[in-house]
Amino acid sequence: MSIDDDLPRPKPARLTPPLLDAMGLAELETYIGELEAEIARVRAEIGRKGSHRAAADLFFKKG
Repeated sequence: MSIDDDLPRPKPARLTPPLLDAMGLAELETYIGELEAEIARVRAEIGRKGSHRAAADLFFKKG
């Protein structure tokens, strides 16, 4: 076992923000749409996992 095993792992970068200065108005609007679509996808996954968690809590009779 290494000493480093006890240290928290660094979080990976999920998004590399593009340089906004180089984008025109249409490109910025498209970028916002892409981000909103990703947010919706993540929120749907959160809802799915939350419902699984609620079902498990009911099954095991937790609060």
